[in-house]
Amino acid sequence: MYEDVLAKMKEAALTAETWILSVYHSDFQVEIKSDDSPVTSADKGADKIIRETLSKAFPEAAFLTEESKDTKERLTKEYVFVVDPVDGTKEFVSRNGQFTTNIALVKDHEVVVGLINIPMLDTMFFAIKGQGAWKQKRGEDPVAIHVSDRVGKNLRALRSISFFTGKEKETYDKHPELYASITPMGAAQKFCAIADGQAEVFYRFSAGTKEWDVAAGDLILTEAGGVMIVPPKNERLHYNREDVYNREGYVLLNNIKNLAL
Repeated sequence: MYEDVLAKMKEAALTAETWILSVYHSDFQVEIKSDDSPVTSADKGADKIIRETLSKAFPEAAFLTEESKDTKERLTKEYVFVVDPVDGTKEFVSRNGQFTTNIALVKDHEVVVGLINIPMLDTMFFAIKGQGAWKQKRGEDPVAIHVSDRVGKNLRALRSISFFTGKEKETYDKHPELYASITPMGAAQKFCAIADGQAEVFYRFSAGTKEWDVAAGDLILTEAGGVMIVPPKNERLHYNREDVYNREGYVLLNNIKNLAL
């Protein structure tokens, strides 16, 4: 089930990637949006490509995307595509390569298909609810992925490159004995790294992220055996909400036993 949706999501992401990389390797201009976040023609063009590709194939679905106006009509729809055409625009602008394209299909407030494309790594991560998580290098067959089994020691932690806060630093500093390393990583690559067994922990406590930043990664991590929870009650996140902000932040873990709040 949903294999046809995933195939079309892959097509949309790869078509958008061609546009994104053409901008990335050009002398592009940066605009500042009303929320003080940057945007480029890569974001806008990729958003248009993804919307057009998916809406043509699935005209009954609604959209919630970072670069398009939210009409709230989506709240009445059974299926909603949640899209961040260029997640990590600050990383894109700084040209460090750590940006992604995130596409999720939400049904009745749950993510049922998730895809994260990492253009600079020629790698795509994806999952269908109940069918596991996968990684696919360009030109190769998909490979099933799973979180690591590390619990309680030698944990490889991740932190945001552009949005690392004092509260997050304090959380890591409380238990330095737990961590073998704390590595900066951009955009939704953090979900992929933990899902693929390359890291175990990530904390984000600020309110700056929205549904399109996390929806695809949530499913990929969950299907790989990990968990994404929202503090302080450590609940799962629901999607296609009226308020799209993740106001409490979120925590990514390979195993709930590694929660060190």
